[in-house]
Amino acid sequence: MVTEPAVPSTESENEFDPDSPDTQTASALRSLIERIETEVSTLQLSRFNQADALALGLLLVDMATERNLPIAIDIRRNKHVLFHVSLPGATPDNEIWVEKKSRTAQRYAEPSLLVGLKGRLDGGSLEDKGWFDQARYAPHGGAFPIYVKGTGHVATVTVSGLPQKADHNLVVEALTSFSLNMREDTWS
Repeated sequence: MVTEPAVPSTESENEFDPDSPDTQTASALRSLIERIETEVSTLQLSRFNQADALALGLLLVDMATERNLPIAIDIRRNKHVLFHVSLPGATPDNEIWVEKKSRTAQRYAEPSLLVGLKGRLDGGSLEDKGWFDQARYAPHGGAFPIYVKGTGHVATVTVSGLPQKADHNLVVEALTSFSLNMREDTWS
């Protein structure tokens, strides 16, 4: 439930927490939406091919291994899987979440967390809407479209195994690092 005003989420002073059962402010929700929209406009790559998918996937593996994160990582172009791994501690349920979150980001061409947050703008959640197919889609954080400048959405990177905002933030951190390294041409 989203109302105005209320006590901010405990995760961060003012940031909306999609997993919190507590009442949170509409302004905190809008602020998180704006942050993610900025990430979308900023994280535009110059190219993305299979070698890039491998490099991005291995970067995520390194980050997760260093932090001992029990996640599944998936990079795909539509239904073509370019990279996939389940790290120690990831479960079969994470594979289901990867499929559903990836499908959500592909269908809407925006991060799965953003899809879910926009669904909360009028109260409730996207899953509460009768038309939303929960068997196929999951508007939860962790799937992020890979955008190429001048082309648009070309692939999707997905992480599952952490709370949804942490899944999202890990993907954004990896894409940011990958993008910076790509500009410095250290990946090729």
